[in-house]
Amino acid sequence: MDLKTLELKFKQDTSLPLAAGHRPVFGEGSPTAKILAIGEAPGFYEDQQGRPFVGRSGQLLRKLLREVGLDLQRDIYITNVVKHRPPENRDPTPEEIEAYKPYLDAQIRLIKPKIIITLGRFSMNKFLPKAKISQVHGIAHWITFDGRKILLIPMYHPAAALRGTRVMNLFKADFIKLKNALDYFETMGELPTELDDTPSSSRQQLSFID
Repeated sequence: MDLKTLELKFKQDTSLPLAAGHRPVFGEGSPTAKILAIGEAPGFYEDQQGRPFVGRSGQLLRKLLREVGLDLQRDIYITNVVKHRPPENRDPTPEEIEAYKPYLDAQIRLIKPKIIITLGRFSMNKFLPKAKISQVHGIAHWITFDGRKILLIPMYHPAAALRGTRVMNLFKADFIKLKNALDYFETMGELPTELDDTPSSSRQQLSFID
């Protein structure tokens, strides 16, 4: 099975608890991405367009991805734990997360990312169920999924970054860590065991503090 076949299966699955009355938001990006970004659930604008992260928080995410030189069509795939909009943008329930789990797990198996970015606590808790985002964001965690080692980088959700300067600065710093990890991989052929938030160029530094 490839990603397109999985997406078709997902769109035809009427058993999913939030499917009725909402557009499916499967994911977007490269099917061979080095990086998989996982959020929580679609919001209003995502439900309208059938695409992940297209509202205000999504615009911030996409801007920062471009800032660190990532191409959505080449380098990254974006999806959510839950793939239909919960009513009134409420938090997804454990039962809903469990219902969508087979599709997210299949996406990870098919894409085979080297790095997973979790955006917010719901996607983080899939891999680090007892962690607190305030304590582990921007810290490298090596996980094993389907027999493969993957570098996990928990981050705040971009919606949280939009609510305050402190979290915004932390969110941006974590993207510098991501960029440095990718630069290290390109140079050394392997991913680092620790993440560094020192900007690698003056251009990068200036763009992250405006």
